[in-house]
Amino acid sequence: MSYVIGIDIGGTFTDAVATDGRGLLIGAKTPSTPPDFAQGIYKILEELAASLHLTRVELLRDTAYISHGTTAALNALITGDVAKVGFLTTRGHGDSLVIMNLAGRYAGLGPEQIQAIAYTNKPAPLVPRALIREINERIDYKGAEIFPLDEAQAKIAIRELLDAGVEAMAVSLLWSFRNPAHELRLREMIHLENPSLYVGLSSEISPRIREYPRSATTVMSTMVGPRLQAYLDPLEARLREMGFGGSLQVMQGSGQTVLARDAAKKAITTVGSVLTGGAIGAVTLAAQLGHTNVISTDMGGTTFLVGLIVDGKPRRSTTTILNQHTINVPMVEIAAIGSGGGAIAWIDAGGNLRVGPKSAGARPGPACYGDGGTEPTVTDSNLVLGILNPDYFLGGRKPLHTELAKSAIKKNIAEKLGMTVEEAALAIRSIQDSQTSDLIRKVVVHSGEDPRDFVVYAFGGAGPAHCATNTADLGVKSVVVPLGPTAAAFSAFGLASADLGTTAELSSPANYPVLASVINRIFARLEKEVREALHSQGIEFAEVSVQREIDIRYSLQLAEVSTPVKNGELTDDDVAVIAASFEDLYERRFGKGTGFKDAGFQFISYRVFATGHLSSKPRLPGVPAADEKNPLAPKVTRCAYLDAATGWVETAVYDYQDLRAGHRLSPPAIIEAPTTTVVLPEGHEGVVDALGNLVITKLGER
Repeated sequence: MSYVIGIDIGGTFTDAVATDGRGLLIGAKTPSTPPDFAQGIYKILEELAASLHLTRVELLRDTAYISHGTTAALNALITGDVAKVGFLTTRGHGDSLVIMNLAGRYAGLGPEQIQAIAYTNKPAPLVPRALIREINERIDYKGAEIFPLDEAQAKIAIRELLDAGVEAMAVSLLWSFRNPAHELRLREMIHLENPSLYVGLSSEISPRIREYPRSATTVMSTMVGPRLQAYLDPLEARLREMGFGGSLQVMQGSGQTVLARDAAKKAITTVGSVLTGGAIGAVTLAAQLGHTNVISTDMGGTTFLVGLIVDGKPRRSTTTILNQHTINVPMVEIAAIGSGGGAIAWIDAGGNLRVGPKSAGARPGPACYGDGGTEPTVTDSNLVLGILNPDYFLGGRKPLHTELAKSAIKKNIAEKLGMTVEEAALAIRSIQDSQTSDLIRKVVVHSGEDPRDFVVYAFGGAGPAHCATNTADLGVKSVVVPLGPTAAAFSAFGLASADLGTTAELSSPANYPVLASVINRIFARLEKEVREALHSQGIEFAEVSVQREIDIRYSLQLAEVSTPVKNGELTDDDVAVIAASFEDLYERRFGKGTGFKDAGFQFISYRVFATGHLSSKPRLPGVPAADEKNPLAPKVTRCAYLDAATGWVETAVYDYQDLRAGHRLSPPAIIEAPTTTVVLPEGHEGVVDALGNLVITKLGER
């Protein structure tokens, strides 16, 4: 038997699923183990093995591949635990990382912050000026050499940086994406001085026009590359020692995986790794359920994440912002706020109740964990309100302490606001619901979509307890809560269902019309690159597919829209269709009538996604149909405080294992699974579908 395992490490919990591709699907959840997150992987493999009545060695020996979502790169950038990097760039451009093309002052900020320009600040440069060296060389915009690489001067610059103690070097030369010869030679020269030094080239990491984002992306990738390698190499070595003979894969922000041995080469692509699994899981489940438009919502212990699936595909962005620096790599668009179950409730200077973004994390965790936490969290409020069962958290493996939760809420919130503990707990829950509802609305509407065209998928350990209330006013068709083995390990399910892939891109700006022969040459080059990259993985794929797109903009604009391009040899008529598709996408995103055809078009960057489809994929197994002779009955009832108007009400509590396809649940109700809890408040009803998911709709809106 050959297993596929997905492992998702979050800030609070580590989740995993295992499947054999023939209907077996099991899940596991365990607290994360910061700062050594690898220990959580070894621990959760033990749990998966025990569920299969195997030893860990036996499980690993029979596993084809492990797909891993890691926070290593993201955490390194956020915390500043990165390699000391030296930066080589073209003479006269050493200040590009300092100037930041002016974007550093406003990148990633909301409209209100940008308008208050006097109060904004640029972040510190990615590389201090003392570690930047300008190199005598010049390539022009056509790729022609204007000034040869001055190797004698470059050698001096390289030695100066090595003497300064740099752990890695980033190289970003002007127009290198047109002709990378000088960057390639500089890497050779660096390795002549220090063969083991990590080197990142912009022509390989971000071969895209615009100097500052290309340089920033290259530098950030070079900063985290050594740290990612230092995490993955021992992890893979230890797994091999335990008997693992398959391939270890790492999720990329694009929604595809890459072999662990190659992940550090373009480390920046893994920054969105741990955020992407849920969206890919939503794509897999949507294909089973026949949904084309899905809002994926993932609420764990630390964050609340939202992604869009449109026409069956995750929405991608060509750029993202981190710490006000621009990252130029394709990523699945995932919006995140610090509003998970561990989000801490606090009173600001104005006496207002706030929730998050600071989290109690895995250690010490919410106050109710009894591990030393004293600040109230969303999880504490749900326990006080009777939503969580203190004796059934993590299936009973982690007892919760209601009195500790009450004490934290009373001391930090209730007494300060003149509320009862229950009122304060409900206020915490309501604010969290409002924050997450606002994020969902923002993501959908700002993407030019209508929430009424979407179904919400709610997952993560904390998500199902809030999904009915934080979607109540959005107008979505329904909310689907995956139960069973993926109840709180849905991101891990997504990791296990992800395919291995690679991306190649190239900027070649030109005014429309662009000759089909020119476009064909560019795509032929990119497709050759990605197919060779897949072939080098040494894995036999069930199928290899290729997707193509061009970033197009109206002339004199700066922002492009990624426009799909059909495969195969293109004709000039096909190029005209591409331009028309761009106009349709532009108006879909920004509103009817916003396009301006008379301005003309510019084709800017070309991109190819290649996917090696793996043969073993997890699928949610079906559940038996409900037996009319044995109607569904709650396992117990308990008082829960779900609404200020009703206060404490007797609420039916169901065991998810008793649910069968066709069962209908009336409010108020709570459904308990070992790793999550679903709340069905007044005004909603739930129906169990053929896969065991609970489908929640507002009464009167079916």
